[in-house]
Amino acid sequence: MIKNAQLIGLSQQMALQRQMDVVANNMANINTTGFKAETMLFEEYHMPVARDNDFPTKDQPLSYVEDWATIHDMSGGAMVQTGGDLDVALNGDGFFAVQTPGGERWTKAGAFQLDAGGNLVDASGNAVLGESGPIKFGPAETGVLIGKDGSISSSAGAKGSLRIVEFANPQSLKREGSNLYSGGTPVAATKTRAMQGFIEKSNVSGVTEMAEMIRVQRAYETAAGLATKQDEMRRSAIQRLGDANA
Repeated sequence: MIKNAQLIGLSQQMALQRQMDVVANNMANINTTGFKAETMLFEEYHMPVARDNDFPTKDQPLSYVEDWATIHDMSGGAMVQTGGDLDVALNGDGFFAVQTPGGERWTKAGAFQLDAGGNLVDASGNAVLGESGPIKFGPAETGVLIGKDGSISSSAGAKGSLRIVEFANPQSLKREGSNLYSGGTPVAATKTRAMQGFIEKSNVSGVTEMAEMIRVQRAYETAAGLATKQDEMRRSAIQRLGDANA
């Protein structure tokens, strides 16, 4: 029975460790433009072949802790006005499309800039995609305007339109590095509006995440303390058994 208790406690510690990783990542990105917080979901896992003769009846189920999903908090972050011509926030559920070496990816981070070739890129240098491909500006172009529908114009005239996409199930997206998402089935945005001169801040709540970090740490310490006590019980039992047989 002590062994089963140790395994159950270990499953809790492993789940708490992964939860701490998620909380720490949220805290690390509290100032990342367009970052969306994550949270973990847990469920009770019954060991189907559990047996323990210490119970009055056989085959008593043993419950372990299992982290079965990590979900994205897609609630909006604060909109901050910057006045930058290439800063764009999305009011709605949409994502920008960018071209990476691994293919198309999706992002909420609209702090764009121009690279040496005049291409519109994100903070990592990935090309921001328009409806007809990457967007490029000439060295003499000025007066960049971005409409609510994502249309872009400058002193040289119309430059196309930002490719803004939405997803029926944003939870199907897979988070990647550099504040990007992959996967899902993108469709043209119908309920999202672009806001030039704004950026969307991270939706991470520092107070909430700090409180969660403290809670997880205390829960882990409690589980570790129980494991130590179980070790002591086992050593005591072995010692008494040895003394009885002496």
